[in-house]
Amino acid sequence: MSQPSTADRPVPGSDRPPESRSRRGPAGFRLPWAFIVLVALLVAGRFLLAPHLTHPALRTWATVFVAVCVQALPFLVLGVALSAAITAFVPASFWTLALPRRTSAAVPVAGLAGAVLPGCECASVPVASGLMARGVAPPAALAFLLASPAINPVVLVATAVAFPDDPPMVVARFAASLAVAVLAGWIWTRFGRAAWLPVPRRTAGTHAGRGSVFVDAMRHDLLHAGGFLVVGALAAATLNVVIPRDWLTAVAGVPVVSVLVLAFLAVLLSICSEADAFVAASFTAFSPTAKLAFLVVGPMVDLKLIALQAGTFGRAFTARFAPLTLVLAIVVSFVAGWALP
Repeated sequence: MSQPSTADRPVPGSDRPPESRSRRGPAGFRLPWAFIVLVALLVAGRFLLAPHLTHPALRTWATVFVAVCVQALPFLVLGVALSAAITAFVPASFWTLALPRRTSAAVPVAGLAGAVLPGCECASVPVASGLMARGVAPPAALAFLLASPAINPVVLVATAVAFPDDPPMVVARFAASLAVAVLAGWIWTRFGRAAWLPVPRRTAGTHAGRGSVFVDAMRHDLLHAGGFLVVGALAAATLNVVIPRDWLTAVAGVPVVSVLVLAFLAVLLSICSEADAFVAASFTAFSPTAKLAFLVVGPMVDLKLIALQAGTFGRAFTARFAPLTLVLAIVVSFVAGWALP
């Protein structure tokens, strides 16, 4: 008996009705139904549950959670769009020409390049991931990740407005943040391992157009990073309610302890870098060095950023890079604080 030819064999999935396959839309695009349902539930909860949240702690928790998400989401979308644009439209050869070949020299160049992106830490994570996917050395991309939310013009102008009579605070924030970014990149160059930071890869089909690559990359990164942003916002809102304010005023007069307290508070509060200067200025009982530590640590190590890094680069990377960045930020803040009046 003759065997059926390959052409006669049914193709997997061909028995599905045509309309079920057509739901994918052009170029295989599928609507992010889970994200749409989540947004619908949040909107419904805002109108159905909010009137019943009468306890002050619950209202504070809800306010902080919404504020973190609302502040971060536009910049997260901006970062995802930039990352997708890098993936789809910027050839890999560009980065070999724009950055020095030696990684140790590329790190400070990438750190200074962070000054041109007016976004917060939520935007820097997907952009750094896109840079790595296009061939940029991971230490250079990490220097950009740390510097971008801390030294861009929007953040520096906001700091100058929050500290109108203290221009050295703006200079100290710029210098200390850039120093931390470069030092972290150099340390990762020397001691980092490839197994700790798998380089993100984005592959597209041979017939996929740049528009399709852009849409697919943006959809993937937005849904992936958005979930971890919500996790970080939940943690930040909870800690905002749990930590008593009286504890802060009690340690404000202890020099070293006050710096450490505001540094860890910056991690817990997870305030967007465009707004953290106004919060730091409100800590009138604390020293300038403690306020500087709050400004340097916040854009580089906070709960939502840790969650985004873990979701993008993996837990093995985050478990090593976040403590390294935190220690560097605190030490450099102590050093830079000596120059403050």
